[in-house]
Amino acid sequence: MPKSTVVFHCQVCGAQSRQFFGRCPECGSWNSLVEQSQPVSDGRRRRRGPDVEQPPTPKRSTAMASLEDQPIQRLQTGSGEFNRVLGGGLVPGSLVLVGGDPGIGKSTLLLQSASAMAAHTSVLYVSAEESAQQVKLRWQRLAGGASDLQLLAETDLDLVLEELEALRPAVAIIDSIQALHDANLPSAPGSVGQVRECAAALQRLAKRQTTAMLLVGHVTKEGMLAGPKVLEHLVDAVLTFEGDRFASHRLLRAVKNRFGATHELGLFEMQAQGLEEVSNPSELFLSETRASGVATIVACEGSRSLVVDLQALVNVTSYASPRRTATGIGTNRLHQILAVLEKHMGLPLSRFDCYLAVAGGLEVEEPAADLGVAAAVVASFRDLTLPPGTVLVGELGLGGQLRPVGQLELRLQEAARLGFRRAVVPRGSGLGSLAAGLDLALLEADGVTEALVLALGEDVTDQK
Repeated sequence: MPKSTVVFHCQVCGAQSRQFFGRCPECGSWNSLVEQSQPVSDGRRRRRGPDVEQPPTPKRSTAMASLEDQPIQRLQTGSGEFNRVLGGGLVPGSLVLVGGDPGIGKSTLLLQSASAMAAHTSVLYVSAEESAQQVKLRWQRLAGGASDLQLLAETDLDLVLEELEALRPAVAIIDSIQALHDANLPSAPGSVGQVRECAAALQRLAKRQTTAMLLVGHVTKEGMLAGPKVLEHLVDAVLTFEGDRFASHRLLRAVKNRFGATHELGLFEMQAQGLEEVSNPSELFLSETRASGVATIVACEGSRSLVVDLQALVNVTSYASPRRTATGIGTNRLHQILAVLEKHMGLPLSRFDCYLAVAGGLEVEEPAADLGVAAAVVASFRDLTLPPGTVLVGELGLGGQLRPVGQLELRLQEAARLGFRRAVVPRGSGLGSLAAGLDLALLEADGVTEALVLALGEDVTDQK
């Protein structure tokens, strides 16, 4: 008989340990190790003596060049923004994990897409958290009661698998993977073992009968996807649904995608009838009035360019250590830019509090926003207003120099489309002819001081 052993699984990162620790040795989370038993096969069964004649092992590998090319027919979700993030649509047999904060609109997005796809293909919506009547109320509001969508309100994994094998839908939506539970496992629903085994069983079925599956995943207090890390490795795509619950717009990002580009961005607006696509997303992140401490940048999210306003507030501190608060920009990045401005422009920012925010709640991670952050901080410090119609794009080095950024041509085209007429960029971009064709004045600079003088129109240094 196979023996059983006890292992401890971390519910945060999925790490395994033979010994219990109060703190996970991999991710450092406290009280996250959970005891689970697993069978271990007897190693003597696999031993083969030299005198025992073994049958030849059949060849299972195939030459890569001999495989036939099979074009992928992607399934359209009924939403152009959703298709963009997925890379053009759902791939048959793929697993897509959709995560986000509670109440952000994950179920609304998937139910709305399921109703649209059900008009031309078979779709099964598995509700493991809500009753059938609750889902129907939302479905009537979103689809108007006109759809061939199939619904199953069930938490038992075996029953869900039986329904999937009997119906064989082209698309299946599991809402959510943490609510499913396998009766063969002793742990509670939502635990590491349950989530891992349920996702693995759904993956095997999806690959076998080429059913595209969308899995809804919960998030932790830190905003990370709940469950073991193996869940993110198991699926083909990981999407995150972001946004402020008290604002109307929502952002759909692709963190991982085996069938498309990563870090693509889709924008929606929450309305009474559901999620509506945003045709001109830059309008969400631009201010109508100009004020001191506001600079405009062009951020790239995948293949999409967004013109975004950055807002900075610099004020004399009343504490021993000045406060540094950033929303939408990494705090360490803000500290680095402030140090560069103090070192190379002589601004005494170490005696001032600094607050920075990206308009609309957008998260900007790329270094191309450095010049815009520096311009917003200096404009607030000097109480200046940037000239209208000016955008700033450039990465700031520790020596105060400006470095070239990628996709500059795409950024300038988006700025010109929205009516901007001046662009401050690093020198050596080689896009002078393009800027002339776009009716865009290209102001090139080697360092941050020169760039801010060109942008603000006056000397803003404070060198002694």
